[in-house]
Amino acid sequence: MTIAAITGSRADYGLLYTLLKALQLHAGFNLKIIVTGMHLSPDFGNTYNIIKQDGFIIDCTVDTLLASDSATSICKSIGLGIIGFADALNRVTPDLLVVLGDRYEIFAAVQAALIHQIPVAHIAGGDTTEGAYDEAFRHSITKMSHLHFATNTVAAQRIIQLGENPDHVFAVGSPGLDLIKNTSLLNKAQLEKKLGFQFKNKNIVITFHPMTLDNVDIHQQCRVLFNALNTLGPDVGLIFTKANADNQGRTINRLIDHYAADKPNAAAFTSLGQLNYYSLVAICDAVVGNSSSGLYEAPTLKTPTVNIGDRQKGRLCADSVINCEVSEHDIFDAITTAFSTEHNNVTNPYGDGSATQKILRVLEQFKAPEKRHTLTKKHFFNLYS
Repeated sequence: MTIAAITGSRADYGLLYTLLKALQLHAGFNLKIIVTGMHLSPDFGNTYNIIKQDGFIIDCTVDTLLASDSATSICKSIGLGIIGFADALNRVTPDLLVVLGDRYEIFAAVQAALIHQIPVAHIAGGDTTEGAYDEAFRHSITKMSHLHFATNTVAAQRIIQLGENPDHVFAVGSPGLDLIKNTSLLNKAQLEKKLGFQFKNKNIVITFHPMTLDNVDIHQQCRVLFNALNTLGPDVGLIFTKANADNQGRTINRLIDHYAADKPNAAAFTSLGQLNYYSLVAICDAVVGNSSSGLYEAPTLKTPTVNIGDRQKGRLCADSVINCEVSEHDIFDAITTAFSTEHNNVTNPYGDGSATQKILRVLEQFKAPEKRHTLTKKHFFNLYS
């Protein structure tokens, strides 16, 4: 059974990594990898090289990004994606497509798969993120998918509420936790050497993405964040990981570079790689920003999260997640609270690091063509009839 997996960013690659390795080693599957989006852009670190370094063969690339991150450019990127994935899927001819998440590159890919009558297995559907247009993309991807691997039972119920076959909806947890569970993390000294950054008494890792459904100017949002960080003083280390290729993502990255340039307690990285990033989260005193990793992975690493604004609003949160508004006072207070609380006993609502094996067991059930062909003609399961 040929399975094609699509990855478009450092974020989804990290979550998919353990599953990709398992598929690569499994005798019953022939793994093909299609790379797109930020992986192919020098502005975002040319992270396709990391995929190669990890021992994967890239079977096809689909270049979608333009040099701008305006709304018009994002729309054009979706169009380029549909054209590119039409050719890629025709070339790779998979029996099943595996995708994760909610980004517009994935939205483009599943549209092409639908027309090609290729069944889609979607990971991490059913979540809600009210502050970003990813919310609509995610639910749209769900309706064009056939097997659903939700990260939690609440999300699984939402997928069923969207009319999907309950027999094809599985609450497996987040596969990103599998990687943490099976990885030996770096200690502080090793990380200092690799990153070229000397940690302070307290340290935070910051990832701030655009709130794509928010009308507040991105310069103002960043100014509020930076002013709150300034209030912490020079004895707190500030390690930034840069934004995604969303509307105004490049603008945020330029502002981060400018902010960190003259501060000895700050550093900014386009892409850290999974080992460095998880090691960093584990040794830092807080994760700050609005990245899903603060909700998905940080609780497993027992690091508190300061979740700013509405980008992740609606997602399940562990007790270690502190939600706050985009205001200097609220951000400062939330970070101070994170510094003063202990979260060693926190439970992660996104699973225990066993998602990969659960997904594999389901995929094995659909290796037979006659079984797989039953997926593409979907029936709407109405909860109210």
